[in-house]
Amino acid sequence: MADNSPVINLAFTGASGAHYGLRLLQCLAANGCRVNVMVSKAAQVVIATETEFRLPGSKPAMVEAFTDYAKAKPGQVQVFGREEWFSPPASGSGEKAPLVICPCSTGTLSALATGASNNLIERAGDVALKERRKLILVLRETPYSEVHLENMLKLTRMGAVIMPASPGFYHNPQSLDDLVDFMVARILDHLDLPQTLVPRWGESAD
Repeated sequence: MADNSPVINLAFTGASGAHYGLRLLQCLAANGCRVNVMVSKAAQVVIATETEFRLPGSKPAMVEAFTDYAKAKPGQVQVFGREEWFSPPASGSGEKAPLVICPCSTGTLSALATGASNNLIERAGDVALKERRKLILVLRETPYSEVHLENMLKLTRMGAVIMPASPGFYHNPQSLDDLVDFMVARILDHLDLPQTLVPRWGESAD
């Protein structure tokens, strides 16, 4: 991939909603982005439970699997393990890339709100906050407890974008894919990336 290609850090955690993150990966690849992928152990279980996509155990095999799934070019997708502290997302002196945690568990939400950095995903979120980089948290939980709401407010005040996976229906969805695309379109809009998944409000669907 060209060095001037946009870089996006994408993390999967153990909340329900694996389809959102996988579809986002496809769209990022289609936009020519280089994607640094991080997957928690719980996320691997959720992906296997909710989708037909299967992640192999080794890192090289994961890179190949994600690359094939996203129809990405060789080298466009990289995968980093939970303790790869020398990876670009782990440091403020690394690539200045936005971070999208999709889906984002309330456990990860809590860790970010309290400054925990017990794994690479949490550290990447901490870096995004301290460096004032774009941080999008796609939560999938219901109902929210007072702790969840307090953590969301705290992180919003720090500059994070809290984007619960709450698809709209005004685009007349006909399938599960349409609902997933609604959320992915909103994420792409916030990343300032072009998308044709769902017309913006006031735009024609033609």
